[in-house]
Amino acid sequence: MAVHCSRYVLVLFVIYATWKIAWAVTRYSIPEEMEEGSVVANLAGDLGLSAGSLVDRELKLDILHSRKYFGFNKQTGDLYILEKIDREYLCPSKTSPSCFLTMDVTIENPIRLFNIEFEILDINDHAPHFRKESMHLDISESALPGERFSLNNAVDADVGSNSIKTYTLTESDNFNIEIHTGSDGTKYVELVLIKALDREQQSVHNLILTAVDGGVPARSGTTSIIVRVLDTNDNAPQFDQQVYTVNMTENSPIGTLLLKLNATDLDEGSNAEIVYSFTLYTSEKTQEMFVLNSDTGEIKVKDIIDFEEIKILEMHIQAKDKGQHPLSGQCTVMVYVKDVNDNHPEITVKSLRSRVKETVPVGTVIALVGVSDRDSGDNGKVDLSISEQLPFVLNKSSERDFELVVSESLDREAVSEYNIILTVTDRGTPPLSDNETITLELLDVNDNAPQFPKSFYTIPVMENNAPGSLLSSVTAFDPDFNENQYLVYFIVEREIVNTSMSMLFSINPENGDLYALKTFDYEREKEFLFHIEARDSGAPPLSSNVTVHIIILDQNDNTPLIVSPWRAHGSVVEEVIPRSTDKGHLIAKVIAIDSDSVQNSRVTYQFLQVPDATLFSLDQYNGEIRTMRMFSYRDPRHQRLVVIAKDNGDPSLSATVTIKLSTVEHVIKAFSETSEVPLEYDIFSDLNLYLLIGLGSVSFLLLMTILVTIVLKCQKPKPPKATPPCRNSVVSQRSSTVADSTLVSNDAYWYSLFLAETRKGKVVVRQPVPKSGGYIVSSIPRSTGLTETSESAASTLQVRCYLLNYIFKTEKILIHVV
Repeated sequence: MAVHCSRYVLVLFVIYATWKIAWAVTRYSIPEEMEEGSVVANLAGDLGLSAGSLVDRELKLDILHSRKYFGFNKQTGDLYILEKIDREYLCPSKTSPSCFLTMDVTIENPIRLFNIEFEILDINDHAPHFRKESMHLDISESALPGERFSLNNAVDADVGSNSIKTYTLTESDNFNIEIHTGSDGTKYVELVLIKALDREQQSVHNLILTAVDGGVPARSGTTSIIVRVLDTNDNAPQFDQQVYTVNMTENSPIGTLLLKLNATDLDEGSNAEIVYSFTLYTSEKTQEMFVLNSDTGEIKVKDIIDFEEIKILEMHIQAKDKGQHPLSGQCTVMVYVKDVNDNHPEITVKSLRSRVKETVPVGTVIALVGVSDRDSGDNGKVDLSISEQLPFVLNKSSERDFELVVSESLDREAVSEYNIILTVTDRGTPPLSDNETITLELLDVNDNAPQFPKSFYTIPVMENNAPGSLLSSVTAFDPDFNENQYLVYFIVEREIVNTSMSMLFSINPENGDLYALKTFDYEREKEFLFHIEARDSGAPPLSSNVTVHIIILDQNDNTPLIVSPWRAHGSVVEEVIPRSTDKGHLIAKVIAIDSDSVQNSRVTYQFLQVPDATLFSLDQYNGEIRTMRMFSYRDPRHQRLVVIAKDNGDPSLSATVTIKLSTVEHVIKAFSETSEVPLEYDIFSDLNLYLLIGLGSVSFLLLMTILVTIVLKCQKPKPPKATPPCRNSVVSQRSSTVADSTLVSNDAYWYSLFLAETRKGKVVVRQPVPKSGGYIVSSIPRSTGLTETSESAASTLQVRCYLLNYIFKTEKILIHVV
């Protein structure tokens, strides 16, 4: 029994010692392609063995890949090369740059086991080469600069720095290349059109593409690119996206639809029919895992995909049309293989206020949101966020509950509705996310007053307008909503000459159209200034107003009125002059007035009928008729002159007067012998009387005017009232008359009429002619003041006007009397 136990303990000790020694791994790094017999290392020394002891002990080396790559010299303890090692044969996969050989070394007497690992280092023993010696490309001359074309990439069996480093292209004015690096580190190249092609200048372009590796010395390989320029089909298919990103889980069932590509071609017919295919940049291994339907663009799983083997797949797909000279478009599909994390996080809206007033205070809770994820660990931890910069924030109330809170003041006029996108993302790799859209509608509050586009409206209106005519439209805008934006327009009441604005103008309360309620006369009313108010229908209502300036435009609607020479009956005036009258003698002066303004009131005079154009002249501006020569015995005793007075309006209006001129032989002499001295005496006496009356009246009224002016200045100004027209009296009785006129302003004429006749001669007051229509001609006898007019007795208003004009112009009267 004791012997049996001893053996059992010995076996356990040997097993334990062997297991402990096997765990000690000896690693060597050797380059590939070492010559046969080359010493790798002194294995005996590295394993702690004596070279002499190995002669009597048996040493065994593993056979690797059916080949015996290494030999052992028992005399020296060296490990040497028996057969050349080709790294590309041992490790054909380029996914990892490292290549290892593991070998067990067994030594007997006593038994010992050693584990040896060889790292086979790559050397630059392969030059890059292309799959095809030449590549043919058909490119339309309508291709735009910047368009890219797929090229065959070169392959190099070496790895790391010895693999392909770059590509070069022979110099070309039309083409260049762009080098890209795939997810597996593979370098591939695209041909880029940098200048538009012209088939008529050059139909074929021969290019040389060179692939250069990074070894020392560097190796290279070339291929020729033959580009044929095509002439018609000028629209290449275009994908919806240049890069499609797709996530899929490992071990997806065969036949699972991964993605449906969609490319469109703007051409028609066969030029728009598209065929989908993998480009040369898609690795053969990727093409083995997926199948592409050339007609529909559907990509489906073809083989089992293992996450541990590959995590990212990259497909380069082209869509080529079926035109006579087909064009193509390219896209890249990035497939990310996911491991384990296959449950999306979820968002649950527990409470929601979908409608709030725009004046809701900051800090108001809009919604309560909960998040969840059925995964565990980091894949089950989620983060909730708002995808845009919105006036809302998320406050975390618990591990899985959040409050959506108003963080800034809201304004419905700026944004009436918010689509708040909540995004939940887990912390898995790659992360999964979901989103939920919360729609928040803002209710309007009447916080905006109506706004007029202008603060002042100037509206021109032609006089003699039709009552009820549309003048203009004065509209305002209110950015509020519903009843808060419904506007009512009205005129702010203001009286002018005891007349309310609402009696002159009317405004449509709904649309702001402004109408005239009466016909305006420029000679009486020239402008109006009032306010229009726009008020919304909110509670409380808000309003604003705008100033409206109505300008009445003058129209030539008044015919000139001939006031001199005065005609008692009809339109014929009789004049008597001596035949001995000299050249330049003033026969008569025609004076016409026009109550229009500016150009419409400018009056000119012309002969409408004259018996002898060499005998009489007419000044077209002042209306003076003078003799151009002395009368001869051939001239008839009776002359008939017709004068027309025309204004400057468009169209022009006119009036005419007929002057019957009679010549006598001795009228001047008889007059001078019988009446010269008494006339001077009588006129002198009458003037003294008028002077006394005028001076006293002027002094009294001047004092009253000063007092009234002071009182009016101290009072609050009232709205201006239109002054009733003052009918000025012009005194005249026809026997013989001499008249003159002087222009003192652009808008009015001053007239002075002096009568020279027998002892019943009259004095005429000099006065301004107003623009108002209507004039009264009155006679003033020597012995009395005002008497009956030629039409009717002067009214009280006419007397006042006459006295005021007479008093304020007394100074001018005195000058003319003297």
